[in-house]
Amino acid sequence: MSNKVIAIILARGGSKGIPNKNILDFLGKPLVAWSVIQAKLTKEIDDVYISSDSDAILDIAESYGAIKIKRPDEISGDHAKSEEAILHAFDIIGHEYKSVIMLEPTAPLRKPDDLSKAVNLFDHNNWDSAFSSAELQDFLIWKKNKDGKLISVNYNYKVQEPRQFREMEYVENGAIYIFKPEIMINNLNRFGGNIGMIPNKFWQSFEIDEKEDWEFVELIFKNYLLEEYNKRITGSELYEKK
Repeated sequence: MSNKVIAIILARGGSKGIPNKNILDFLGKPLVAWSVIQAKLTKEIDDVYISSDSDAILDIAESYGAIKIKRPDEISGDHAKSEEAILHAFDIIGHEYKSVIMLEPTAPLRKPDDLSKAVNLFDHNNWDSAFSSAELQDFLIWKKNKDGKLISVNYNYKVQEPRQFREMEYVENGAIYIFKPEIMINNLNRFGGNIGMIPNKFWQSFEIDEKEDWEFVELIFKNYLLEEYNKRITGSELYEKK
Protein backbone atom coordinates (compact mmCIF):
# COMPACT_ATOMS: atom_id res chain seq x y z
CA MET A 1 0.00 0.00 0.00
CA SER A 2 1.37 3.38 -1.02
CA ASN A 3 1.45 6.31 1.40
CA LYS A 4 0.45 8.63 -1.42
CA VAL A 5 -2.51 10.99 -1.21
CA ILE A 6 -4.01 11.81 -4.59
CA ALA A 7 -6.69 14.19 -5.83
CA ILE A 8 -9.10 13.26 -8.61
CA ILE A 9 -11.02 16.13 -10.16
CA LEU A 10 -14.25 15.17 -11.93
CA ALA A 11 -15.28 17.45 -14.79
CA ARG A 12 -17.77 16.42 -17.45
CA GLY A 13 -17.92 18.22 -20.76
CA GLY A 14 -21.69 18.28 -20.96
CA SER A 15 -23.74 20.78 -18.96
CA LYS A 16 -27.32 21.81 -19.59
CA GLY A 17 -27.46 24.67 -17.09
CA ILE A 18 -24.30 26.42 -18.32
CA PRO A 19 -22.86 24.96 -21.54
CA ASN A 20 -19.11 24.28 -21.32
CA LYS A 21 -19.03 25.75 -17.82
CA ASN A 22 -15.87 23.93 -16.75
CA ILE A 23 -13.79 25.78 -19.35
CA LEU A 24 -15.42 29.21 -19.08
CA ASP A 25 -13.45 32.09 -17.59
CA PHE A 26 -13.85 32.38 -13.83
CA LEU A 27 -11.90 35.38 -12.53
CA GLY A 28 -9.17 35.08 -15.13
CA LYS A 29 -8.83 31.30 -15.35
CA PRO A 30 -10.98 28.44 -16.65
CA LEU A 31 -13.26 27.23 -13.89
CA VAL A 32 -11.68 23.76 -13.83
CA ALA A 33 -8.23 25.30 -13.36
CA TRP A 34 -9.06 26.55 -9.87
CA SER A 35 -9.57 23.02 -8.52
CA VAL A 36 -6.29 21.93 -10.09
CA ILE A 37 -4.52 24.95 -8.56
CA GLN A 38 -6.00 24.27 -5.13
CA ALA A 39 -4.81 20.66 -5.23
CA LYS A 40 -1.37 21.51 -6.64
CA LEU A 41 -0.78 24.09 -3.91
CA THR A 42 -1.46 21.45 -1.23
CA LYS A 43 1.81 19.85 -0.12
CA GLU A 44 0.04 16.80 1.31
CA ILE A 45 -1.29 15.86 -2.14
CA ASP A 46 1.22 13.87 -4.20
CA ASP A 47 -0.53 13.66 -7.57
CA VAL A 48 -3.48 15.47 -9.15
CA TYR A 49 -5.64 13.76 -11.79
CA ILE A 50 -8.39 15.11 -14.02
CA SER A 51 -11.14 12.75 -15.19
CA SER A 52 -13.21 14.02 -18.10
CA ASP A 53 -14.86 13.01 -21.35
CA SER A 54 -13.83 16.37 -22.84
CA ASP A 55 -10.45 16.80 -24.54
CA ALA A 56 -10.69 20.57 -24.01
CA ILE A 57 -11.10 20.13 -20.24
CA LEU A 58 -8.32 17.54 -20.11
CA ASP A 59 -5.90 19.78 -22.00
CA ILE A 60 -6.63 22.82 -19.83
CA ALA A 61 -6.26 20.85 -16.62
CA GLU A 62 -3.03 19.29 -17.87
CA SER A 63 -1.60 22.75 -18.59
CA TYR A 64 -2.09 23.56 -14.89
CA GLY A 65 -0.38 20.36 -13.75
CA ALA A 66 -3.03 17.64 -13.68
CA ILE A 67 -2.61 14.14 -15.13
CA LYS A 68 -5.24 13.26 -17.71
CA ILE A 69 -7.72 10.38 -17.46
CA LYS A 70 -10.07 10.15 -20.46
CA ARG A 71 -13.48 9.10 -19.23
CA PRO A 72 -15.75 6.96 -21.47
CA ASP A 73 -18.98 8.50 -22.71
CA GLU A 74 -21.09 5.82 -21.04
CA ILE A 75 -20.14 7.12 -17.58
CA SER A 76 -20.19 10.81 -18.50
CA GLY A 77 -23.87 11.54 -19.08
CA ASP A 78 -26.34 13.49 -16.97
CA HIS A 79 -27.21 10.43 -14.89
CA ALA A 80 -23.66 9.17 -14.38
CA LYS A 81 -22.47 8.89 -10.79
CA SER A 82 -19.23 10.33 -9.48
CA GLU A 83 -18.47 6.90 -8.01
CA GLU A 84 -18.40 5.43 -11.51
CA ALA A 85 -15.80 7.96 -12.59
CA ILE A 86 -13.63 7.25 -9.53
CA LEU A 87 -13.77 3.48 -10.10
CA HIS A 88 -12.86 4.02 -13.74
CA ALA A 89 -9.90 6.14 -12.63
CA PHE A 90 -8.79 3.31 -10.33
CA ASP A 91 -8.86 0.97 -13.33
CA ILE A 92 -6.40 3.32 -15.08
CA ILE A 93 -4.09 4.43 -12.26
CA GLY A 94 -4.58 1.71 -9.65
CA HIS A 95 -5.95 2.12 -6.14
CA GLU A 96 -2.98 1.51 -3.85
CA TYR A 97 -3.16 4.91 -2.17
CA LYS A 98 -3.50 6.02 1.43
CA SER A 99 -6.42 8.29 0.60
CA VAL A 100 -8.19 9.94 -2.32
CA ILE A 101 -9.58 13.47 -2.45
CA MET A 102 -12.45 13.97 -4.86
CA LEU A 103 -13.06 17.49 -6.14
CA GLU A 104 -15.69 18.98 -8.41
CA PRO A 105 -14.88 22.24 -10.25
CA THR A 106 -18.39 23.59 -9.69
CA ALA A 107 -17.61 23.97 -5.97
CA PRO A 108 -14.53 26.24 -6.11
CA LEU A 109 -14.96 28.11 -2.80
CA ARG A 110 -12.13 26.32 -1.01
CA LYS A 111 -9.66 28.27 1.10
CA PRO A 112 -5.99 27.78 0.20
CA ASP A 113 -5.40 25.62 3.30
CA ASP A 114 -8.66 23.65 3.22
CA LEU A 115 -7.30 20.58 1.45
CA SER A 116 -4.27 20.45 3.72
CA LYS A 117 -6.51 20.62 6.79
CA ALA A 118 -8.77 17.95 5.31
CA VAL A 119 -5.89 15.49 4.88
CA ASN A 120 -4.56 16.16 8.37
CA LEU A 121 -7.97 15.82 10.02
CA PHE A 122 -8.61 12.64 8.07
CA ASP A 123 -5.36 11.08 9.24
CA HIS A 124 -5.51 12.37 12.82
CA ASN A 125 -9.03 11.06 13.40
CA ASN A 126 -8.47 7.80 11.52
CA TRP A 127 -11.53 8.40 9.38
CA ASP A 128 -12.38 6.11 6.49
CA SER A 129 -14.34 8.75 4.60
CA ALA A 130 -15.20 12.40 5.14
CA PHE A 131 -16.91 15.41 3.59
CA SER A 132 -16.71 19.16 3.91
CA SER A 133 -19.60 20.68 5.80
CA ALA A 134 -21.03 23.86 7.25
CA GLU A 135 -23.31 24.52 10.17
CA LEU A 136 -26.96 25.18 9.35
CA GLN A 137 -27.81 27.62 12.10
CA ASP A 138 -30.70 29.58 10.64
CA PHE A 139 -32.36 27.23 8.17
CA LEU A 140 -35.78 25.93 9.12
CA ILE A 141 -36.61 23.29 6.54
CA TRP A 142 -40.02 22.20 5.34
CA LYS A 143 -41.19 19.63 2.79
CA LYS A 144 -44.44 18.35 1.38
CA ASN A 145 -45.60 14.88 2.40
CA LYS A 146 -47.20 12.41 0.00
CA ASP A 147 -50.52 14.21 0.41
CA GLY A 148 -49.02 17.58 -0.51
CA LYS A 149 -49.26 18.86 3.05
CA LEU A 150 -46.41 20.99 4.39
CA ILE A 151 -44.52 19.53 7.34
CA SER A 152 -41.51 20.91 9.18
CA VAL A 153 -38.43 18.72 8.91
CA ASN A 154 -35.67 19.89 11.21
CA TYR A 155 -37.74 21.52 13.93
CA ASN A 156 -41.20 21.40 15.44
CA TYR A 157 -43.11 24.46 14.26
CA LYS A 158 -45.49 24.04 17.18
CA VAL A 159 -42.62 24.71 19.59
CA GLN A 160 -41.03 28.03 18.66
CA GLU A 161 -37.70 28.00 20.51
CA PRO A 162 -34.68 30.32 20.21
CA ARG A 163 -32.11 28.92 17.78
CA GLN A 164 -29.57 28.25 20.55
CA PHE A 165 -31.90 25.53 21.85
CA ARG A 166 -32.09 23.74 18.51
CA GLU A 167 -29.79 20.83 17.81
CA MET A 168 -26.98 21.77 15.41
CA GLU A 169 -27.31 20.43 11.87
CA TYR A 170 -24.79 20.35 9.04
CA VAL A 171 -24.91 20.63 5.27
CA GLU A 172 -22.75 18.48 3.01
CA ASN A 173 -21.46 21.30 0.84
CA GLY A 174 -19.80 19.40 -2.02
CA ALA A 175 -16.43 21.17 -1.84
CA ILE A 176 -14.30 18.28 -0.57
CA TYR A 177 -14.68 14.52 -0.32
CA ILE A 178 -11.91 12.27 0.98
CA PHE A 179 -11.93 8.52 1.39
CA LYS A 180 -9.75 5.45 1.55
CA PRO A 181 -9.80 3.61 -1.79
CA GLU A 182 -11.14 0.42 -0.23
CA ILE A 183 -14.25 2.29 0.93
CA MET A 184 -15.09 3.21 -2.67
CA ILE A 185 -14.26 -0.25 -3.99
CA ASN A 186 -16.12 -2.22 -1.32
CA ASN A 187 -19.16 0.04 -0.95
CA LEU A 188 -19.36 1.55 -4.46
CA ASN A 189 -19.88 4.75 -2.51
CA ARG A 190 -17.74 7.67 -1.36
CA PHE A 191 -19.03 7.12 2.18
CA GLY A 192 -18.47 4.23 4.54
CA GLY A 193 -16.72 3.10 7.70
CA ASN A 194 -15.84 5.83 10.18
CA ILE A 195 -17.28 8.98 8.55
CA GLY A 196 -16.02 12.43 9.51
CA MET A 197 -16.81 16.06 8.74
CA ILE A 198 -14.38 18.76 7.58
CA PRO A 199 -15.62 22.16 8.80
CA ASN A 200 -16.12 24.97 6.30
CA LYS A 201 -17.68 28.39 6.54
CA PHE A 202 -21.26 28.56 5.33
CA TRP A 203 -20.35 30.89 2.45
CA GLN A 204 -18.25 28.06 1.01
CA SER A 205 -21.37 25.99 0.41
CA PHE A 206 -22.50 27.66 -2.80
CA GLU A 207 -21.93 25.83 -6.09
CA ILE A 208 -22.27 26.71 -9.76
CA ASP A 209 -25.12 24.74 -11.31
CA GLU A 210 -27.24 27.34 -13.09
CA LYS A 211 -26.52 30.65 -14.81
CA GLU A 212 -27.70 32.71 -11.85
CA ASP A 213 -25.14 30.94 -9.62
CA TRP A 214 -22.11 32.07 -11.64
CA GLU A 215 -21.89 35.76 -10.75
CA PHE A 216 -22.79 35.07 -7.12
CA VAL A 217 -20.08 32.44 -6.59
CA GLU A 218 -17.62 34.60 -8.53
CA LEU A 219 -18.37 37.52 -6.22
CA ILE A 220 -17.77 35.40 -3.12
CA PHE A 221 -14.50 34.04 -4.53
CA LYS A 222 -13.32 37.52 -5.46
CA ASN A 223 -14.09 38.99 -2.03
CA TYR A 224 -12.87 36.13 0.18
CA LEU A 225 -10.26 34.15 -1.76
CA LEU A 226 -8.80 35.73 -4.89
CA GLU A 227 -6.16 37.97 -3.29
CA GLU A 228 -4.65 35.14 -1.22
CA TYR A 229 -4.63 32.77 -4.19
CA ASN A 230 -2.91 35.34 -6.38
CA LYS A 231 -0.18 35.68 -3.75
CA ARG A 232 0.36 31.95 -3.54
CA ILE A 233 0.22 31.41 -7.28
CA THR A 234 2.82 34.11 -7.85
CA GLY A 235 5.26 32.36 -5.54
CA SER A 236 4.60 28.86 -6.89
CA GLU A 237 6.17 26.92 -9.73
CA LEU A 238 3.92 23.90 -9.38
CA TYR A 239 2.22 24.36 -12.72
CA GLU A 240 2.42 26.36 -15.91
CA LYS A 241 0.26 29.44 -15.36
CA LYS A 242 -2.03 30.38 -18.21
